[in-house]
Amino acid sequence: MADDTTYMARALELAAKGRGRTSPNPMVGCVVVRNGGIVAEGYHEAAGGPHAEVNALRTAGDVTDATVYVSLEPCCYHGKTPPCVDLLKEKRPKRVVAAMDDPNPRVAGQGIAALREAGVDVSVGILEREARKLNEAFIKYVTTGLPFVIAKVGMSLDGKIATRTGHSKWVTSEESRLKVHELRDAVDAILVGSRTVMLDNPSLTTRLPDRPGKDPVRVILDSEDYLDTRGRIFDNESTAPTWIAVAETRDIPEADEVLTVGARESGLDLAELMRHLGQREIVSVLIEGGGTTHASAFEAGVVDKVMFFIAPKIVGGREAISAVEGLGVELMTDAIELTDMTATPVGPDLLIEAYVKK
Repeated sequence: MADDTTYMARALELAAKGRGRTSPNPMVGCVVVRNGGIVAEGYHEAAGGPHAEVNALRTAGDVTDATVYVSLEPCCYHGKTPPCVDLLKEKRPKRVVAAMDDPNPRVAGQGIAALREAGVDVSVGILEREARKLNEAFIKYVTTGLPFVIAKVGMSLDGKIATRTGHSKWVTSEESRLKVHELRDAVDAILVGSRTVMLDNPSLTTRLPDRPGKDPVRVILDSEDYLDTRGRIFDNESTAPTWIAVAETRDIPEADEVLTVGARESGLDLAELMRHLGQREIVSVLIEGGGTTHASAFEAGVVDKVMFFIAPKIVGGREAISAVEGLGVELMTDAIELTDMTATPVGPDLLIEAYVKK
């Protein structure tokens, strides 16, 4: 069991190398072990490319006396590539160890069953919790058709994201801002409100110091025709598209796509918008908007996870902008509850991560 844990941890480490590149597929890593040593490794590098098992087994040689560790149940259907179960049945390893069942309804245990029917010893559940966390966005998307939504906030200790004059550069540290760019590199889309675009004039691109970053799709909420399309988000060298969500269909030549969604009292219907994004294979969304956008997202019930970067600063002021605005709840018993909260130092700041209790 100790060896199983060690080798599965390596498979998960390999899987994470595909972060931000495999969507709408999961991140998967594979390790082949023979005689107590690793003889081959592989991971799913990009959507449409070979799966982890293929990348590992192509250099593994004879595996009839080997154990194959894979961070997700091998697939058993023809997609853009052949099913990995067929390859494993052909190679006939002595044992296959999977961290978890594939939640995809097209697999859902069928890959494991097929291997067992072929006489392969299969174990499931090694480091399952870690495997599920790694692919939390894929799991939600493949089971609901909806993207996994992260609400990201950079705020002072007293919950302010800008002063009473709207000044916000910079609330958090350089280290926290780098972490945000790593988040952008990992997600499929960034969501902001038109007010944020007008006040901050962001490019919403990914800038990493040590490697090229992947720019996510930029989604702008513009419920009241407030947006000026002369900003940097419309005038940069990024190949990532910019989509604008509106309440009433209108022509916006600068947008790559205009998404018409229903309106709520607090703005656009973000639940409907998430359905639109899911249909476009957007698996994960990072909300980087202001207090109004975050309030709308929480009111619509679309947020799955929060990532609040808290700077050791006090801003104060009744008119300073808060992280989550809107009307808020009337009773403390109606507050949105969070679970599995962790706190991690990021430079001088503190990153609070938690999940919205459903």
